[in-house]
Amino acid sequence: MNSEDRRAASLTPVVVAVGVGVAWAGSQGGIVAGSLPAFAVCGVLVFAINWIAFVPAYLRRTERFFDLTGSITYISAVMTALLLTGARDARSLLLGTLVIVWAVRLGAFLFARINRDGKDARFDEVKMSFPRFLGAWTLQGLWVLLTLAAALGAITSASVRPLGMFALVGSSVWAVGFAIEVVSDRQKKRFREDPANQGRFIQSGLWAWSRHPNYFGEIVLWFGVALIAFPELAGWQYVTLVSPVFVYFLLTRISGTPLLEERAEAKWGDDPEYRAYRDRTPELFMRRPVSS
Repeated sequence: MNSEDRRAASLTPVVVAVGVGVAWAGSQGGIVAGSLPAFAVCGVLVFAINWIAFVPAYLRRTERFFDLTGSITYISAVMTALLLTGARDARSLLLGTLVIVWAVRLGAFLFARINRDGKDARFDEVKMSFPRFLGAWTLQGLWVLLTLAAALGAITSASVRPLGMFALVGSSVWAVGFAIEVVSDRQKKRFREDPANQGRFIQSGLWAWSRHPNYFGEIVLWFGVALIAFPELAGWQYVTLVSPVFVYFLLTRISGTPLLEERAEAKWGDDPEYRAYRDRTPELFMRRPVSS
């Protein structure tokens, strides 16, 4: 076992431990289903789904179903929370609906993309290593749990509060973020499908406002979810508000913009047109393009 394999093997229990801590915090003041808090049941489920999916993925050395499994995990966790709590109030139904709509749309988009491209370069080496590939699937379980934490905390909360200003503002923020993510994904898809753009980078549409508008939209929509959930949270449940902060950190420091920026720099770093685009366009937060 090389150093990277050992590192992955040592980090996996840490990832699980963080998930246990978040599940404990989110379960405080929440509904108990049988002998277990409903939040904790959802926490167990998100890891179980990814570990089960890992087995055939590793045997076939494929990442084809990685993102699709992530979307299925989101949907399964939310549906389980709604079923265990009886979907008692409008806030729970609103949160569940928004998460499912987002997960279905993004899951279908990412699955179609990997079927078109054939592979995800992030996994070229990782999928050949048992501990590193298992670590990736385990991390996806934590990703789902942390991202969903605020929504799950509100859905499984023992208290029920009527919808109010937080729900209105949060829904509006979610809608803006969702629209930005959908539009930017479609613009990039159309750009890549045009043979004339082979080997070129997109710098039109929302991509003139930000180098990663799809990630900006995703961060915004999860802040909207947290706003909707906020009135139902109390005590240790406030830990679940880490959700949008985690999404921001993940997409800007770990698996999102850093990897894409590195690839773009390697591919177009010597291209004057790309240097000009990079200089005038924010990396993440959107800004109206300045007319030349």
